[in-house]
Formats: sequence, C-alpha cells, structure tokens
Amino acid sequence: MSISKQNILKALETITVSGEGKNMVDSGAVQNVVTFADEVVVDLKLTTPALHIKKRAEADVIKTIHEKVDANAKVQVNIKVEAPQKPQNPNLIKGKPIKGIQNIVAVASGKGGVGKSTVTANLAVTLSKMGFKVGILDADIYGPSIPIMFDVAMEKPLSVNVEGKSKMKPVENYGIKILSIGFFTQPDQAVIWRGPMAAKALNQLIFDADWGELDFMLLDLPPGTGDIHLSIMQSLPITGAVVVSTPQNVALADARKGVAMFRQENIDVPVLGIVENMAYFTPAELPNNKYYIFGKEGAKHLAEDLKVPFLGEVPLVQSIREAGDVGRPAALQSATPIEEAFEAITRNVVEETVRRNENLPPTEAIKITTMAGCSAVKK
Repeated sequence: MSISKQNILKALETITVSGEGKNMVDSGAVQNVVTFADEVVVDLKLTTPALHIKKRAEADVIKTIHEKVDANAKVQVNIKVEAPQKPQNPNLIKGKPIKGIQNIVAVASGKGGVGKSTVTANLAVTLSKMGFKVGILDADIYGPSIPIMFDVAMEKPLSVNVEGKSKMKPVENYGIKILSIGFFTQPDQAVIWRGPMAAKALNQLIFDADWGELDFMLLDLPPGTGDIHLSIMQSLPITGAVVVSTPQNVALADARKGVAMFRQENIDVPVLGIVENMAYFTPAELPNNKYYIFGKEGAKHLAEDLKVPFLGEVPLVQSIREAGDVGRPAALQSATPIEEAFEAITRNVVEETVRRNENLPPTEAIKITTMAGCSAVKK
C-alpha cells in the first residue's frame, strides 16, 4: 500500500485510544497527518496526561502503519495533551491544608488482605530514600498494622509544646514519622467504636500532632468504602489516591468500587493509579519462571479499563512478608528485585502527583451532613 495521507488515516481508523469508545480518527485524536516520500508524521491530541497511555498510543500508531501501510516507513508521532476543563462549582467549600504538608496521598483498597499496608510502608521508605520527607497516618482504626511493620509497636508518642499548645510528636523510624491508633491500645485490645468516636480519634491524630515539614503524608486507609473514608475526606484535602489490588477477580471487583468512591462527583479525589500486589510468584530454584497464582495482569487491565495509570506490580515474595513481620520494610534492602519494584512504583506515584498538581486545582475537603438518617456528601 502506498504511503498517502488517505491510506494512513484508513489504517489509524483501526486503533482505539485506551478508554475511548471511538477509533483514533473519529474521536478527533488524530489532528494531522503529513507524508513525504517514506516519512510519516502523525500529530495526536490526547485527553489524559498518563504516561502509559501516551506510550501505548505512540506504539500502536507506529505498529499499525508498519503493518498496514509500509513496513519501512519512517514514522514520527507528536503527542499533545489537552485535558478537559472541569466545571467549577461556586458552592464548593475549600478544605484547609495542614501547615507544612505538601501532598496527602491516600492508599486504599476495596478489599482487605491485598497488601495495602505493605505497599504503604514500602512506598514510604522508598520516598524517604529518594530524599523526600515522609509521614504515615495509620487510619485503619480497627486493624492498625503500621506500628508492627515499622518495629515501633511498643512506642508511645511524646507530648511537645508548639506555639503554646500541647501536641503529639509522631513516632519515628527509618526516617518516617508515624501516628496510629495502635500506639494507644494494647496488643490484645479490640477497638470497638462507633463511627463518630473513630472520626474524633482520627481528627486528633491529624490536627493535634506536630507533623513538621512533610513532602508526602501517606494515609493507610482501612479496606472498603465506609464511614472512616468519608471522615478522612471531610477532614483533609487529599492530593490523590493510590488503590491496591491483587490480580484476582474478587479483589478487582472491590478495587473498582474503591476507584468509583474517589471518583464520585461530590468527592472527586484524583486517582493517581492502581498497584498490583502479589502479581506473580517466582521460586528461588526457578528464577526464570513466573507463576500467576491469583491471575495475570488483572489490576493492569482494570487500570486500562478505568482510564487510570497503572503504577506497577509487586511479586509474591516471602521476604516481603517476613520483612513486614519483623518491622523492617523490604524496600530498605538494597540491590534486590523488591527494591527495584517499589522504586518503579514510587517513581510513578511521584510523577502522577506532579502531573496532578500541574493540571488540576487543589482538592477540596468534603462536607458531610445527615438527612433522614442517611449520609449525604457535599463539597
């Protein structure tokens, strides 16, 4: 087939940009096509800044032109991102950020047991190794595990005087500042609180603490989409959310709900991306083999389906569990595949946070009212 604009456009009609229903031409993504001899220049306009979607679009264009038009064509793809403007609601109530904290990232999961706290702990230490100042608020009121994972389960926050007010000083280990309800309960004591009491405790951990200067505060949220999540989003203007899931369908169904919660119109917290935990198992005696125990690339496909970035995958490795149990997150170990996996995920989280801050207005804290016994959520 000859290299002509008409033939190039016909070939590009077979490509769909990830997350869009129409093909690349009909959707308006193809802005211009220029051909000259054996050279082809394609100008694309995408509506999402996600790096993986841009790379996939570029690769699809080059591959399709080579397969359907000319295998020897020299193809150049220029991509411009124009995110749609979000309508501004004049009735939004601005949330008050915590002084000294630059970014607040919620780490969530729709389902328990998928490794949300493990990802939070290793994300925190990797950010710290990169030079960022990091804190963790363990918001899992009924099952706090961050103190164990950082080997500070027996520590107690001290009281410090800040501008004439008594505040809690977060416990610190491995360069991470930590506050958790686990510091105020006995190991064998169950926290049996109703929603309002749990919300009050969280507010004290957030606002009655001397967090100092932080580049990132990570919120280790409880599983699900319930009252604690609303209380957190009522209290804090969250920069973005990271959703953790395993590849299996049961976990993915709940992860989808978790993303939907943050995307709800009256909540509207940007989802920075999805992390796939327990992605595959590689036995030590067969280092080149991968066994997809819980399914293959389920979270990656979910991210593509929901048009959110895929932040990376963490293999199912015994040392990650052992490191968490002894209170030394696995990412602290240098020159290991685990360190490399969490470094890749952390770089993507930082990139998506920077992109979110450049392209979107600050997140507002939501206002919660009660009507006829039901919870209503407003901005």
